[in-house]
Amino acid sequence: MKGAVFIAGTDTGIGKTWVAAGLVAALADLGTSVAGMKPVASGCAATPEGLRNDDALALQAASRPRPTYGDVNPVALADAVAPHVAASRAGVDIDMSTLRAAFDRLGTRHDLIVVEGVGGWLVPLGPGLQASDIPRQWKLPVILVVGLRLGCISHAQLSVRAIVADGCELMGWIGNRVDPDMEAVDDNIATLDRLLTVPCLGILGHDQPAAPALGVAARQIHERWLINTP
Repeated sequence: MKGAVFIAGTDTGIGKTWVAAGLVAALADLGTSVAGMKPVASGCAATPEGLRNDDALALQAASRPRPTYGDVNPVALADAVAPHVAASRAGVDIDMSTLRAAFDRLGTRHDLIVVEGVGGWLVPLGPGLQASDIPRQWKLPVILVVGLRLGCISHAQLSVRAIVADGCELMGWIGNRVDPDMEAVDDNIATLDRLLTVPCLGILGHDQPAAPALGVAARQIHERWLINTP
């Protein structure tokens, strides 16, 4: 593995998977061996192969070469609630060493890994453990997905402050039009671009394919690790 990036979100349900899977596909189109990863997922369905999460399956399907499900999503939890609650109900202790082992296995077959978080930046995973500990401990640069809807400016600024306060590098932000009826969307995007002080790496239209809108982000990641790194 040459590099990895962490996809954070301003909240749950704002399209982190849509962006992460689209970014994986865009990187694959550049000829990159790339894997998507969802270290922790709640709301998994029982299947003959075990618990499966739709977000993780989307990341697995976009990856090239295709990784095993267990490496994409090493901690799969059944209940569709906050991950620390789902883990407690299942009697599971979410351990960073388990997540890291899967990440390292992906790195043996892929040049790049796109790691998708769960919920917002400070979602708890267990006692003394938060989703933000993944990029912080693994020293991953962060791309923030901003769900474009009423309230997004405050949510985005709070997320940026938390990411920077945790000592993580923020590469940029991506807007996702989760509310197709949002008023003054262009004005809100312009305000975000001014206030967030990091580059906008793409704006995704509502229910439109993600990969074509993520070319800038994909090229930046590709150039950072596969061209500019010896």
